[in-house]
Amino acid sequence: MTVGTAEGSSTRQEAPVTVMVVDDHPMWRDAVARDLAEAGFQVVATAGDGPEAIRRARAARPQVLVLDLNLPGASGVRVCKEVVAHDPAVRVLVLSASGEHADVLEAVKSGATGYLLKSAGREELVDAVRRTAVGDPVFTPGLAGLVLGEYRRLATEDAYSASDQPAAVRLPRLTERETEVLRLVAKGLSYKQIAQRLVISHRTVQNHVQNTLGKLQLHNRVELVRYAIERGLDTASGTSSKNGDACDDEGEGRRKGGGN
Repeated sequence: MTVGTAEGSSTRQEAPVTVMVVDDHPMWRDAVARDLAEAGFQVVATAGDGPEAIRRARAARPQVLVLDLNLPGASGVRVCKEVVAHDPAVRVLVLSASGEHADVLEAVKSGATGYLLKSAGREELVDAVRRTAVGDPVFTPGLAGLVLGEYRRLATEDAYSASDQPAAVRLPRLTERETEVLRLVAKGLSYKQIAQRLVISHRTVQNHVQNTLGKLQLHNRVELVRYAIERGLDTASGTSSKNGDACDDEGEGRRKGGGN
């Protein structure tokens, strides 16, 4: 009998990522569902209109919702808002023919984790769904910069109202490592890149992000990026916080350069 003791060496297979596909064109919807199933995902539901998508998503509770924006009955933006509000754990990847900036920003503001154009190839789609499942924001090249730019603009507009709040309200207490991971998330690094930069495991990065989301009462990585940008963490340097309210150093000092 073989027993895996190191990370990644266990013989136990992880359950496939569950996916739901929503598109009003049956041939396109079936083709996407087939491609994802062949790639190893478990397609738990499909839908062809907005109300049907909301009902089936609540029942099936997929990990990833692959969603078109142009739907009869209810828009993809409305579907995204209602599904995420009902179950914040669902991650939404918009798959749309529209590359209009307004559509991209509206989708992200409604709770979408990523945005991919329908011109993407099969392998690009499969990779996007896989990355979305672990919380990475995935965008067709050129759109990520648009989203980050919009967040910076909103952060500037919100600066005065944020400065009126007590420091304890603005900056929940994070550990030094959580602050370090948050800074790298704000710079746009993927979990894999953060793990390599900090010499820790991919799973440890995910744990730090989940802990930070809980402390900040946020739902997904997109909201986390906006939070970090609002506080200038995307342009900050160094590995520790300058603000005592942003970072709880207790127990962290002896872990500098450590593996978690």
